[in-house]
Amino acid sequence: MAQRRFGCLRCIPSGARHDGYAASGLRLLRTTSLRFTLHGWQRLSYRGSTTKADDYKAGEDFKPAGPAAAGREWLDGDEVGSTMYKSTNHSLDFGMRHENHLLELKFGVQDIPYQGWPNQRMDMTGNDSNQVNLHYEGEFDWGTLDARGYREHTRHKMQFFDDKLFWYGSDTKTTALLDGIPCEPSGGMMGCAAGMPMDTEGDNTGLVVKTNIVLSERDLLRVGAEAQKYQLDDWWDPSGRGMWPDTFWNINNGERDRLAAFSEWEAQWNPKLLTQLGLRYERVHMDTGEVQGYNVDKYGVEADAFNAADRKKSDDNIDLTALARFAPDATSTIEFGYARKTRSPNLYERYAWSTGGMAMRMINMTGDGNGYVGNLDLEPETAHTVSASFDWHDAGQEQWSLTLAPYYTYVNDYIDARRIDPADTSTDAFVYLQFVNQSAHMYGVDISGQQVLAENTQYGDFTASGMLNYVRGKNQTTDDNLYNIMPLNALLAIEHHTGGLTNVIELELVDEKTRVSQVRNELQTMGYGLFHLRSNYQWKQVRFDFGIENIFDKFYNHPLGGAYLGEGKTMTGTDVPWGVSVPGMGRSLYAGVNVTF
Repeated sequence: MAQRRFGCLRCIPSGARHDGYAASGLRLLRTTSLRFTLHGWQRLSYRGSTTKADDYKAGEDFKPAGPAAAGREWLDGDEVGSTMYKSTNHSLDFGMRHENHLLELKFGVQDIPYQGWPNQRMDMTGNDSNQVNLHYEGEFDWGTLDARGYREHTRHKMQFFDDKLFWYGSDTKTTALLDGIPCEPSGGMMGCAAGMPMDTEGDNTGLVVKTNIVLSERDLLRVGAEAQKYQLDDWWDPSGRGMWPDTFWNINNGERDRLAAFSEWEAQWNPKLLTQLGLRYERVHMDTGEVQGYNVDKYGVEADAFNAADRKKSDDNIDLTALARFAPDATSTIEFGYARKTRSPNLYERYAWSTGGMAMRMINMTGDGNGYVGNLDLEPETAHTVSASFDWHDAGQEQWSLTLAPYYTYVNDYIDARRIDPADTSTDAFVYLQFVNQSAHMYGVDISGQQVLAENTQYGDFTASGMLNYVRGKNQTTDDNLYNIMPLNALLAIEHHTGGLTNVIELELVDEKTRVSQVRNELQTMGYGLFHLRSNYQWKQVRFDFGIENIFDKFYNHPLGGAYLGEGKTMTGTDVPWGVSVPGMGRSLYAGVNVTF
């Protein structure tokens, strides 16, 4: 790659370029980065990347082959619809360092022209984001100061992309409505709808200041403050049929502003014992303007009730942390902790207002295919967690290690969901839900370890590693299981290293998922095991990457993949079959080249 010049004195360029390819569905990645050091203390760097992917394929057929929807292209039986995407990112960083002070200015631009969502009824058909970050870090006699200010503007669009039905109805004005035929949008059940545009515009501005104050050789005090101003508009332009003739305002000038102050005292009582005590206070203020539906007849009553309600909400949240770490000898460390964490509802949990079926189906952050409506009476959820960690290792921490970390969490006012219609007891259909406060608890354990098997042999070095995770979540108000909880899973790996070559063989094991959220009709999944192979070779300034994921092309459904909504007539409530999970990716090969200079 030719060296680029920017007209500076004593420029020392460095950078990287990465080109890659992956198959199971075509995925392409191109990354370029450049870095310059000016006068030894100034830094200018650029990084750009473009990724593009077609729909990927599962390990076997999981549905009938055929057109994705009326007027759409053909999808094979193993092709997972709405998994295509394209994304371009650019970032420009400028840094200056003088003695013990660092100043950084970063600019970022993101363009996502499309991204399919296989577990959502809509796809993303545009996402443009601009970010600015200013960061200062300084060291003083009394400690350190860290400050960061940021500004982000995002313009976001949702619509039905290539694998989902776009044209609903026709302009024939007869009972023989034909989907998938371009027509002039018009209102009424005999009309025609050109998809369902959903637009969002958001601004996020904030400032974070943190200090580390050395009180003594034993004591360190961390003090900081944070402010964030977040504003969001979410509107749906009229597109025909029932979505006519006005603009649907889902969230109008929504605000979620935060002010916080925090402090933490850390004490190193002796070489073996360390403690931490932390306190954080945060005030969250939320509000939104008046809303309206597509028309008064269907949405007027609910819109009027929402507009007449008190929409201003302020939460006073307090977080606490306490930790003690004890190292009795060179081969073990024991840690006990308590944490209280509070989360206020987001804008959609509080302010999504319509119980119309179509509108509710568009409010989904979980990938379960159900419809949701917000709740103005939601309280912040507060989680209390007690945890422990037991770590054993060799004295040099180079040959072996084993870590055991159990935990228990109780959540007061946990934000879960209940069915809008208490009489709806269906177990094999998509349902309509409202966010509500309930009580819940979770407990589990994380286990990880590694062991050097052989070193300095004629074939290189060999290391084994593994981790195991288990978590159980229960709604204590309803005795239901919590949604989207990963079942017992493990990852085992053998790593081989010789010269510039590194090889890793992995075995991923996931247990069956039978404990599912009944209120959401969450889908059960079978257990599975997958093998992966990853390799890279470093030769001077060039690194070659190669890998095969899911070597044996095994079919599986990931427990957190959600319900399959990747094709068809997804705007309606009953035309997409219930009971199909989003399958995992089949055999996938990737290769890449990374060049630094």
